[in-house]
Amino acid sequence: MGHRPYRLRGECLCRRVGYEVADAFEYAMNCHCSNCRRATGSAFKPFAGIRTTELAVVRGEGDIMRFGDGNHDAHCAHCGSLLYSQVRDGAYVHVTLGTLVDAPSIRPTAHIFVGSKAPWFEICDSLPQYDEFPTD
Repeated sequence: MGHRPYRLRGECLCRRVGYEVADAFEYAMNCHCSNCRRATGSAFKPFAGIRTTELAVVRGEGDIMRFGDGNHDAHCAHCGSLLYSQVRDGAYVHVTLGTLVDAPSIRPTAHIFVGSKAPWFEICDSLPQYDEFPTD
C-alpha cells in the first residue's frame, strides 16, 4: 500500500468555497506577469503547481466563477478570491498559496515573468529570476 500525501485545506476569503489538495506540489514560483498582478491585486502571485486530479473542491462548487475557456482562473463568485488557475491544457492547476489554510511543504523557488513585473516593486530575495517561464 502506497503512502498517501497529506491533504491541505484551502478556501476563499468569504469561506464559501473550500478545496483540498495533496501536499505533493511539483513546483512553486512567484509570477510577476500583468495578468497575475491584475487577478490578485498585488505585485505577484505565489503559486504551486500540481496535477488537476490532486485538487478537489469540497465546498461551494456552484460558487466558483471561471474566467477563460479550457485554461481558466477559478474565483469565488461572491468575494472574488482567485483560488487556482487551470493550466497546461487542463492537466495542472496553479494553486494560489495565499488561499491555503494549511502550510504546504514546498516553497517558491523562482520569480517568473520578471520582464513584465510592476516597476514599483523591488525583488529583495536571492531566488533566481526569469524574464518569462523557465524552459528547463
